[in-house]
Parts: sequence; structure tokens; C-alpha cells
Amino acid sequence: MSISIRGTELIQACFSGIWIESHEHADAIGEMAELCRENSWQLLVWNVSDGLRVGGQSVEDQVSDPLSAISSLWSSTEPGDTRILVLENFHRFLNSPEIIQAIAAAVLRGKVERRFVVILSPSVQLPPELEKLFVVVEHHRPTADQLLEIARGTATESGEMPEGVELSRVIDAAAGMTRHEAENAFALSLVRHGKLEPSAIWEIKTQSLKKTGTLSLHRGSDSFETLGGLDSLKAFTKRALLRRGTSKAVRSKGVLLLSPPGCGKSQFCKALGNEVGRPVVILDVGSLLGSLVGQSEERTREALRTIDALAPCVCMIDEIEKAFAGVSSQNDSGVSSRMFGTFLSWLNDHQSDVFVVCTANDVQRLPPEFSRAERFDGVFFLDLPDRTQKDAIWKIYRSEFGISDEQDLPDDATWTGAEIKACCRLAALLDLPLAQAAQNIVPVATTSAESVQRLRHWADGRCLSADKPGVFRSRSGSKKRRGVTPNTSLN
Repeated sequence: MSISIRGTELIQACFSGIWIESHEHADAIGEMAELCRENSWQLLVWNVSDGLRVGGQSVEDQVSDPLSAISSLWSSTEPGDTRILVLENFHRFLNSPEIIQAIAAAVLRGKVERRFVVILSPSVQLPPELEKLFVVVEHHRPTADQLLEIARGTATESGEMPEGVELSRVIDAAAGMTRHEAENAFALSLVRHGKLEPSAIWEIKTQSLKKTGTLSLHRGSDSFETLGGLDSLKAFTKRALLRRGTSKAVRSKGVLLLSPPGCGKSQFCKALGNEVGRPVVILDVGSLLGSLVGQSEERTREALRTIDALAPCVCMIDEIEKAFAGVSSQNDSGVSSRMFGTFLSWLNDHQSDVFVVCTANDVQRLPPEFSRAERFDGVFFLDLPDRTQKDAIWKIYRSEFGISDEQDLPDDATWTGAEIKACCRLAALLDLPLAQAAQNIVPVATTSAESVQRLRHWADGRCLSADKPGVFRSRSGSKKRRGVTPNTSLN
């Protein structure tokens, strides 16, 4: 919902304290100005650099004093007239008792006299004294239609604007950008290519995500052809993503992947995006942690909003059991628990077309509520590859590293795909036969034999198989269901 529509409702209902969360102040103020023109309301705008502006004109005697700006709500206006004061980046002043008291008094008085305080800020930082006095409005990033309008306003010459499928690719590449970022990306594309091209737009988007410090964009050449095995998982995810549901109720949610290290979880996530034509957004949960009170939770909400704005996409969260390691303890004053709660709610309730792929190596560190129904489409176990899968993996990496098919294979009975790749890479790097290069490989099934076996036992009958349709059954031959021990169940 746009600011103008929501703002009209709130002002008519006399919500005298409004906080607009936006990174695009000029656009937000423009929408507020249009709202005021339509309803014959008076708009005042203040920031510390330009001072107070009324009708676009500066008021010279109130340049940088925030208290004077607040008091301007009651200067030179007839009683009963609606007056709206927009305070840009005013969160920077809300550590002063005088400012807090003045804002609180203005909001309470404004409800009676139809005076409205609107704080415009990129983040919500309300002090406790003001929490109950303000309603928060989010200024959403541009929709596909709005991005198309920006593109048409930028590409004005003949031949600069693509059509059909190519235009859809351009708009998809710009999804999740702010208006300013989209304009810059379109302009760069015109300078570089003479027309709107997705590649230049992806470049700007990648840089924008890097600046957040919490999200990154993977754009590689990985595909299912470069990933041996996992036939059931490949078929399930590809069908779920390529099938267009008739409503949001049947939209795919994502998968949780469990396995010992090196079995292809991360590579699968990256290959999935190319297979279904979606960008792969990687969320670094560890980078969400901040040093200030409430900063971690705010970063989590902002990252999830950004992911929603990037839809349709694949969101990869690697080794999630390590990311939320503090959930079961209170060593961090409950920060991890609150972040995890926010993430769980988003997993269950988000309506955006985001396919979430989470990976984990240790089920004992995952809380039981994490994989309940409707958070994931399926929980898959990726076992150590069997002989057929290993042969396929050897073929892929022999070709990649230029190793002759005539070389004999080493003893790879307990090897993972990552260890096969490492052997081929070392053979090419050291100019050694595969059998000699294998002497430098110690498989994870040896170094972590107990944890691998424990994970396979746990997954037996509880997870879907990534290799064959149906429930995973351990190749150890044991079909007996084991009792669930504390802190190990995901059900």
C-alpha cells in the first residue's frame, strides 16, 4: 500500500504521530506533497541542513533548531486547518529528553487540533516514551509496474527500450532496487550497451546487496549437469519452482537439506537458481548481529524485507544450525531467540515468491519447531554418494580438471563429492596420478565417523531421500525405528 493511500486513512482517522520508514526521502515527501494538494492540507518539511520549508520555501529564522521546527505546527494557521510536519532523519535527535518531551506533547495536542508529526527515517528507532504514540508506515520499494515506468523514463531514445521477454528480464533484474538505484542501473546500461541490458542491472544490484553486509548475490555457471546424483531432490525442487500456482496458497516455500559435510548441499543451492532462472540470494545470518540494543533484530527484519523485495528468487541460508547456535541459551540476553523467532514467523507467513533453501550438518542443534509443516515443502537427507553417483561425479571433475579417463580410480568407498573434487584438483595441481593424489585426502567419514553415523541413523525414516523418491532409509540395513532423544527431534 502506498504512502498516499495509507496516509489519507491515518490522517482522516487523526493518527497524529506517523513514522514513515523509507530510504527514499524525496519520493516519500513527493507522495506526501501530492496527498496534501489533493486534500488542501498544509505541508511543512524540516531537516537539519535546509531547515524548515513551507510550500517549498525556506523559513530563514528556523534553520537548524529541531525544537523550533516542532513548535511551527502552531504558527500562522487558522484553527481547524490540517497541518502536517515532516521531520527528515529525526531519529538522530531522539536521544534528547527535551526533544522527546516536545514530540510527545505535539502528538497529544495535535490529535485535538489536527496537527500531524511525521518522522521520515530509514529505520524505526522509537524511544519507549513515544512507542505508543506513533504508527509505523513502510514505504515499499517500487513494484514491477513502477520499475517499468522508471525504465521508460530513462530509455527515451529509439532502440534503447527492449520488448517482450527481454524487457521482462530487465524488470526482474531490477526487482528489489530503490528508485534511485534503478535509475542508476538503467543509466549505466544505456552508457555501456546503448540499451537496457540485464547484465549491467545485475552488477548494480550485486553491489547494493554487498553494502548491506548481510546479503550477497550468487551469479555463477553452476547447473544440475555439474552436480552428480541427488535425482529426487533435483526433480522435486525443479517441479515445485517451475509450476506456476494459481494463487499464493499453492506457492512453493522451500526445502531443508541435512547431510554430512561435502555432500553437495551448497552447490545444489547455487545450481538451483540457474536451473529455474532465478537469482540466488545468500543470507549471512552471522552478519545480522549488532552491538547495539535492538540492532540485531532490526537487521533481521530489514534483511527479510529486502529478500521479499527481490522475489522471485532462491534464498540460501548455509549451515543454519550454526547461525542460530544461541537459541537454546540465554548467553546473549535472548537476542538469538528473538532473531530466530522473527525468521520462523517469516518462513511460515511470507507471501513473496521466495524459495528458501536451508542447509544443516548437525540436527541436534536445530530446535524441534524449525521444520514443522508449512515452513518447508520437504526435509531431505543427502547421504554419502553410492557407486553410481560417484562415477558420475568422477566424470564431471575429470572433465573439469583435464584428467584422463584411463587413470585408475583410488579407493573412494566413503568419499563425498567434495573429496572427489579435491582429489581431481590436487592431481591437476601437483601433476600426480589420481591414486597418488588420493593419499592427501582424509574423508570426513573417517575424521567424523561417529557424527556421520549418528546423522544417518537419525535421518532413517524421518527425512526424504535426495537420491530416490520416498523416505530415506540408511544403507546400513537397519530398518528399526529409533527412539527420539532430547534435543534431536525435528518433528
